[in-house]
Amino acid sequence: MIQQPTDPATVEDDDDALPPDLEAEPGPGALHTAEAGPEAAGLRLDKWLAEALGDPGLTRSRLKQLIDEGRVTLDGRTLTAADASRKIKAGQTAAVAVPPPDPAVPEPQDIPLAVVFEDAHLIVVDKPAGMVVHPAAGNADGTLVNALLHHCGASLSGIGGVRRPGIVHRIDKDTSGLLVAAKSDAAHQGLAALFARHDIERVYTAVVWGVPVPRKGTITGNIARSTANRQKMAVVKSGGKPAVTHYQVTAPLAGGTALVTCRLETGRTHQIRVHMATQGHPLVGDPVYGRSRNVGRRGLSEAQAAALKGFGRQALHAGVLGFVHPVTGEALRFESALPEDMADLVDALRP
Repeated sequence: MIQQPTDPATVEDDDDALPPDLEAEPGPGALHTAEAGPEAAGLRLDKWLAEALGDPGLTRSRLKQLIDEGRVTLDGRTLTAADASRKIKAGQTAAVAVPPPDPAVPEPQDIPLAVVFEDAHLIVVDKPAGMVVHPAAGNADGTLVNALLHHCGASLSGIGGVRRPGIVHRIDKDTSGLLVAAKSDAAHQGLAALFARHDIERVYTAVVWGVPVPRKGTITGNIARSTANRQKMAVVKSGGKPAVTHYQVTAPLAGGTALVTCRLETGRTHQIRVHMATQGHPLVGDPVYGRSRNVGRRGLSEAQAAALKGFGRQALHAGVLGFVHPVTGEALRFESALPEDMADLVDALRP
């Protein structure tokens, strides 16, 4: 749903007291398979799996959880929560991917950080695309948390828990840009309160397919995890969490694409990616919410077509982060230029 254009004085990001921009996606693990014999016909899927696998750790409740996380397939189709009670047919084959256990405490790792601001209470970094914010299934190390533990040492706030010390918010693995982390518990509590009150300014730059109409407006729609694919989020008619994205077309680009600025009033998982996709304007390069585009018939030069085809991530960059310092009261606002890959893409597509 697109509302009439607005001019919010302040735009912020929240999800709850500790607002995530992303939830950990299911990662690979030990694979268990089972084929249903004639005796299994008519049994509930979760009951049959628990008996067929014979693993004491894979109880019916654990299997239901794995189904809900999108880690169970039946005849190659990923199951959803509603499938736990479905009846099995003889000859059907199920596969269960059990994630490996996460380490209890992330290890400090000497990973370069682009530090934009740092004092005794907090640190603002410019995260590169490809870096996960904190350890999760499938991403045990090499994360921003591992780098922060090495850089900040014992000063990193522990309120976020052992797996995400100092982390107050997150951005997607393949989204680049600004992120603030807490070094003291006072800063962590204060930042969490700012997010909860929507007192954080966050502005993203995106390259999308198509030129949104109107060129300035607001997209609304509650967001929840998709029932069809647990690794995706979706706009839902009921339930979910309210989500508001203010957008403005900065410039139409070649090939039926556009440079768009998005200001977050809320910060739900994959919010910009989901909201733009529901309007028919998915982000260029988005492997989850985008779709294959034929760039050969769009009047593009060879270089422009190559730039679009070769862009390997969602074209999204967290370019502005503004907030009042939770301890000193100082107004802070940071800007990050487009990373090289997005800058090259935009330059290539300029008419």
